[in-house]
Amino acid sequence: MVETKISHLAVVHPNAKIGEGVEIGPFAVVDDNVEIGDGTKLFSGAVLRYGSRIGKECVIHPYAVVGGEPQDLKFKGEETVAIIGDRTTIREYATVSRGTASKGFTTVGSDVLLMAYAHVAHDCEISDKVIIGNACQIAGEVEIDYNAILGGGTLVHQFVRVGSHVMIQGGSRLSKDIPPYTLIGREPAIYCGINIVGLRRRSFTKEQIYLINDIYRTLYNRGLNNTEALQVIEEEYEDMPEKRIILDFIRQSQRGIIRGGSVD
Repeated sequence: MVETKISHLAVVHPNAKIGEGVEIGPFAVVDDNVEIGDGTKLFSGAVLRYGSRIGKECVIHPYAVVGGEPQDLKFKGEETVAIIGDRTTIREYATVSRGTASKGFTTVGSDVLLMAYAHVAHDCEISDKVIIGNACQIAGEVEIDYNAILGGGTLVHQFVRVGSHVMIQGGSRLSKDIPPYTLIGREPAIYCGINIVGLRRRSFTKEQIYLINDIYRTLYNRGLNNTEALQVIEEEYEDMPEKRIILDFIRQSQRGIIRGGSVD
């Protein structure tokens, strides 16, 4: 059994559930109705508010706050949670609000890096292996899919969905959905191609990358509206999983997808 180490200067509610091998530094605060998984470390000054659920082997740095009340005037104190997966790192002054009656939870997946000063608002759903850069501000009910990377200072409007394997240029402002596998940049933000470097690093084959690139050329560069482009993609391209992921994402988009533009 690995020893649990709790500083005598920490404030830990007696009802908190603390796993094996947890380390809680001085001046950290752990409220009532908090659960901390085995092997997680809270540095000095980290704060876990009511309703926090922290996975195994997470690292929460000084003055990060998980489970704070939502910054939503509709919140009336209902029972909600903020769920953090395993092996996730939350850096200094980052904040994750708990959910509201809308969903009842905010989730941040496993193996996520949430950098300093970033904010994840109420009812967001952040998938596994996402990287959210310094000072990113994620509004309520945003969804960010697997392996997406948001550069520092990115602003994401409420209800936006960011697809998997996306790379967002730092300082971008996102008010439309971001389809999977894409590279987003410029000001205002537009589609700038596919995230070819990220896809290669994640062992996508040449065939998969060619297919993804061709699909987005049809969507953004053939002068078709979205309905026409989706029909062409459905009919002309091999039925590989990546094609289905792209089509499903676009068809399910509630806000519409980000526009294309010149990528000279």
